[in-house]
Amino acid sequence: MQKINALICIAIGIVLSISCNTIKNGQNLTLNSITTGADQLSEYLPLLKDKRVGMLVNTTSIIGSKSIVDTLHTLGVNIKRVFGPEHGFRANASNGAHVADEIDEKTGIPIVSLYGTKRKPSKTDMDALDIMIFDIQDVGCRFYTYINTLADIMEACAEENKELIILDRPNPNGFVDGPILDMSLKSGIGKFPIPITHGMTIGEFAQMINGEGWLPNNLKCKIRVIALKNYKHSMDYTLPVSPSPNLNTQQSILLYPSLCLFEGTIVSQGRGTYMPFTVLGSPRLKGLYPFSFTPKSIKGMSETPLHQNEECFGLDLRQYDMTAFRKAGKINIQWMIDMYKAYPDKTKFFDKSYSKQMGDIDKLAGTKLFKIQIVEGKSEAEIRQTWEPQLSNYKEMRKKYVLYP
Repeated sequence: MQKINALICIAIGIVLSISCNTIKNGQNLTLNSITTGADQLSEYLPLLKDKRVGMLVNTTSIIGSKSIVDTLHTLGVNIKRVFGPEHGFRANASNGAHVADEIDEKTGIPIVSLYGTKRKPSKTDMDALDIMIFDIQDVGCRFYTYINTLADIMEACAEENKELIILDRPNPNGFVDGPILDMSLKSGIGKFPIPITHGMTIGEFAQMINGEGWLPNNLKCKIRVIALKNYKHSMDYTLPVSPSPNLNTQQSILLYPSLCLFEGTIVSQGRGTYMPFTVLGSPRLKGLYPFSFTPKSIKGMSETPLHQNEECFGLDLRQYDMTAFRKAGKINIQWMIDMYKAYPDKTKFFDKSYSKQMGDIDKLAGTKLFKIQIVEGKSEAEIRQTWEPQLSNYKEMRKKYVLYP
């Protein structure tokens, strides 16, 4: 135990010596008073003593600026399995790409993919473990798949009676907005009856999953949340690491709740460029917008993007001030309204048959009404009115599970 305590002191010293960096996009470094769950080694390292440990992590799972797996491995924690979500443990897979099992070159630890042939650990995987750790940075959106991965790992732990330690991280889009998912549209980009931005951290969302009975067969997962320190949902939070290949700037993360809806349209969101989710455009909008970009095949980001090698015309939102929307707690649906009005062939705007790369707008929005409302020319106020009273009911339910003001 003395060795463990000594290692904790050493590790904490390392953590405290490293300031929080901004995302790798050329911005200036910023300091942040928030302490993540992962940074609080003294709270969870003793729980791992003499345990066979599994970890569901990716490149956002850091202590200071170093991978939590590398840190705990160096400290002698017995990590038996690392489970990799979409994009893989080291984030070397493209959006939606099949990810295979492998052995991690750096540590020699087996990496089990949960974005390949299976979505949750098998009984064999769980039998090799005594305890599980979940540490992944979420961005607070229903269609961002890591909350689905959280539910899958909770289900596996509940089935095998294993405790799940959740190392909490801030939600950069910590507000609540959007239509509640119609569960008849349940899919891989929407599994829970929640709005587009759910306003929860991963730790809070795990409590909601348990409390609302969203695991199958009335299962409940034994969870222990290592809560954030000095955090409020209203805080601006700049992520220290890109959470996925196509959310590579802080601006893209803040725009994502609004722009991901365009994946259900013929309009490109910049996949196939180094500025994804900060631009919008289509070849058919030439002459209507002065800004243009051309999607290309980029390995590890988007190999076959929509409108590949075609010049797209539209909006450059890289410098768009998101402050007002964040303070108001709103996504921007006016861009969708305006672009539909501007698009010359409206029959193709939402029609997936014109592009295999387009998503399902109904599943993305979580309702069949949204597309109809855009086509009918409804105003933003009229569209928002139809999100009630379900949205207000969700906000009330959410209060039972929040850990932070």
